[in-house]
Amino acid sequence: MKKGGLVIKIQKPIILKLGGSVITQKERLLTPNRRAITRQAEEIKRSDVKPLIIVHGGGSFGHPYAKKYKLAEGYENSEQLIGFSKTHQAMVALNRLVVDALIQKNIPAVAVQPSAFILTRGGRIRDLDSGLILRMLAIDLVPVLYGDITLDEVQGFSVLSGDQLVAALAIAFGTRQVIICVDVDGLYTEDPKLNSNAQLIKKISLEELKAFLGKISQSITMDVTGGMHGKISELIPILERGIAVKVMNAKKSNRLYKTLINEEVKGTKIEP
Repeated sequence: MKKGGLVIKIQKPIILKLGGSVITQKERLLTPNRRAITRQAEEIKRSDVKPLIIVHGGGSFGHPYAKKYKLAEGYENSEQLIGFSKTHQAMVALNRLVVDALIQKNIPAVAVQPSAFILTRGGRIRDLDSGLILRMLAIDLVPVLYGDITLDEVQGFSVLSGDQLVAALAIAFGTRQVIICVDVDGLYTEDPKLNSNAQLIKKISLEELKAFLGKISQSITMDVTGGMHGKISELIPILERGIAVKVMNAKKSNRLYKTLINEEVKGTKIEP
């Protein structure tokens, strides 16, 4: 890849998305799941995968403020501005916990603020400057990004989900693998938290996924970035470029480690 006249060569990175549900206690405002964060950091360290980009969600840090101030709808009144600040600051606080846990495991993690280098238009990423992240990867630093509140050309500001960010990064870097960590075993025929008869989908193709999304309704437990339906929908551009995706449960010990080293674990494999 060429940046500013300099050719920087790196292997295709793995992109790891830690969902808010696996690093926070989603029903308790501003409450991290410290034990889970520490264990996931240890599993990442043990896997020793390089290069690696980590993106995490908001859980009980970002979503409550974004919902309270209706930030996903864009700028409507000046009262939302403090909501902008609170949402961003909450995500910075969560990001620091994740980065600190990684550093404690001797992983050279670096916090990267999405709203400092990404501009959206109508809620979708319009401009993403990948140069700095590329240089980090070239010297084996681990960029750690997160869902954020970003400036938007059309609506003033918008909520940028970690899932949309994962897709944009995967396309920018031509990742060799995308791993989506959630608090259930993968993609189900129905919401397994509401229906005990829901069946795990172990493997699904892109065309089957499109048909599946057309049939199901959005999750009742929606967050401001679209719930599971939104997460899976954001994966389509990745799959259309031939990149496979694994959706797995990072709340279960050793599953993240095994997935990172390409061992089979319970979950959903989505193939192009």
